[in-house]
Amino acid sequence: MTESSKQPAAAYVAAPRSLHYEFGGPAGALGVTLAVPFFTYWLAFACTEAQCPPWPMSRFIEFHADGLKAMRTEKWWESLWSWEAFAVYMGWYLFCVVCDIALPGKEVQGAQLRNGKRLTYTMNAFSTMMLTFALIGAWTYKFGPNALLYIPYHWPQLISAALAWSTFLATFVFFQSYIGDQMLALGGNTDNAFYNWFIGRNLNPRLGDFDIKAFNEMRPGLILWIVIDFSMMAYQYATIGRVTDSMILTVAFHSWYVFDAEFNEPAILTTMDITTDGFGFMLSVGDLLWVPFTYSYTAYYLALHPKDIGLLGCAGVVAVQLLGYWIFRSSNNEKNEFRLGRNAKNLQSFQTERGTRLLTSGWWGRSRHPNYLGDWIMAWAWCLPCGFTTPLPYFYPIYFAVLLVHRQQRDDEACAHKYKKDWETYKKLVPWKIIPYVY
Repeated sequence: MTESSKQPAAAYVAAPRSLHYEFGGPAGALGVTLAVPFFTYWLAFACTEAQCPPWPMSRFIEFHADGLKAMRTEKWWESLWSWEAFAVYMGWYLFCVVCDIALPGKEVQGAQLRNGKRLTYTMNAFSTMMLTFALIGAWTYKFGPNALLYIPYHWPQLISAALAWSTFLATFVFFQSYIGDQMLALGGNTDNAFYNWFIGRNLNPRLGDFDIKAFNEMRPGLILWIVIDFSMMAYQYATIGRVTDSMILTVAFHSWYVFDAEFNEPAILTTMDITTDGFGFMLSVGDLLWVPFTYSYTAYYLALHPKDIGLLGCAGVVAVQLLGYWIFRSSNNEKNEFRLGRNAKNLQSFQTERGTRLLTSGWWGRSRHPNYLGDWIMAWAWCLPCGFTTPLPYFYPIYFAVLLVHRQQRDDEACAHKYKKDWETYKKLVPWKIIPYVY
């Protein structure tokens, strides 16, 4: 689903009272707040070089029952935190801040806000990523890859550092939202303070021209994902003297995805994260902890359990990746071109009473979220090089399916409110939500 043409700003209210909860309200918010760090740590400790949870599920449960014994020791708990690792993580974060402020970039205006104004963003995430990779390449060429091994050797401590900082950042922005006449997110100003902290109260938290939400969406976590991948390649090289074809494929796919996202950075300005959601713990921990430390998990697994899949295996996995990317990128291009008024493909659209138009042909005539389908197919390509000896690498596409369905439901609910009876007409024209003829 996508729309074209501009809308006049409605009567502006800076801090409207939120009338309903998402995520099951405060109880659901608490569940997510606990589940995200739990599963991040679980993935870190469940799989070791000695063994990983096996199939079937009966053995999977038995494996974890034995693993819980380690948590009873004081040494295990001490292994979760290191001030040195926290300093290293903060050094990385501050490097990204300096790059955001200092590196040149195109000035782009965001979507129109409720007050009729638009914020200006500097698009230099791609430059930050390329500078990071250049510095890593130069250091590795001069001194070797040993510096990257710090990451796998201090994996739990770095997870703790990211969790601590994301929690602090969400709390800082929450209290900042009470200073001055801030524009609040429509869903983040309920009567429950904990829920507001989780979902995000401030829509566009800024320190001067520094946009906290856009920065965290595109820089420290997303780029760190690939830095972690590089470190896992270095670990594999250090342990077996080479890098396997499965690791090369996995890191290439991840790098391709992040490269594409950073190169097309302005596209994020029309996403729900930027236009609708406040910046709270949900986005903070997602950007800084969940993305880098779970999206890189297939590389982490292959570092501990290297394997080669051969030429035919590589060809099959590449085919899955290309299919997903083609759907993802071509559908997003259709959407962006249509929004910009450059309908080169002469796509059909549906006129709404709001004065906007909804696409009803091309990829967007096949489903309301074809980009989600492409994204999900790529998620499978990232995991297939790991083989099938353990279910852990397939945690990501399963989680991602749940995430995409939730996003689709949130979007449909918002559109039903926005377009009213026109949305019912549109759903008849485009009945499939994500996967044509399936869902």
